[in-house]
Amino acid sequence: MFEDYLSVIAQGIPTSLLLTFASLLIAFLLALLFTFILAMGNRWLKSAVNFYLVLFTGTPLLIQIFLIYSGPGQFEFITQSPLWSLLSNAWFCAMLALALNSAAYSTQLFYGAVKAIPQGQWESCAALGLSRVQTLKILIPYALKRALPSYTNEIILVFKGTSLASTITIMDIMGYARQLYGTEYDALTIYGIAGGIYLLITGIATFMLRKVENKVLAFERIDTAKA
Repeated sequence: MFEDYLSVIAQGIPTSLLLTFASLLIAFLLALLFTFILAMGNRWLKSAVNFYLVLFTGTPLLIQIFLIYSGPGQFEFITQSPLWSLLSNAWFCAMLALALNSAAYSTQLFYGAVKAIPQGQWESCAALGLSRVQTLKILIPYALKRALPSYTNEIILVFKGTSLASTITIMDIMGYARQLYGTEYDALTIYGIAGGIYLLITGIATFMLRKVENKVLAFERIDTAKA
């Protein structure tokens, strides 16, 4: 029985992983863009980004998924537009909600790392006659390295967040678990297996991300040793 349950629930692993990768890719690109906008200091653009951050960090991910999936269908001009083919797709809506949610938190991490850059580095760039844009092109990659330990946690949170996609009919790990429970009613075993799969994948991902983190941040340990 355990093997049968496992074989069914494991069918959702590719969907969960694909949702994670697609969401993280879009979220990372959006976070870079928003970090750049915040660092540039334009008042109007900065206000717009801050409103977005408050909106997506201040509301639950589950509500965001429901609104993105069910909300557009309330407007006829959307249902009659070419966008409806995307916004009526449950997988796309789940991916979009995860991406927008993760982008908000990632922007906070990245911008926090930018603000933590020592003043001397900003002054060095200014002394070389670099513009604000040129300076950010140099310093943002450095800031991203400093933000990596926190960002690895965000990656894990996005993967675990994919479990909410099953609420809008996505057949991921939790989707198959919910379907199986609907016929077998063995909650402890079924959801225990689902939880075990999430635990195993997050454990492997955490181990791999820590390895990457150690390599990327090796330059700081070298600088510390020299000092």
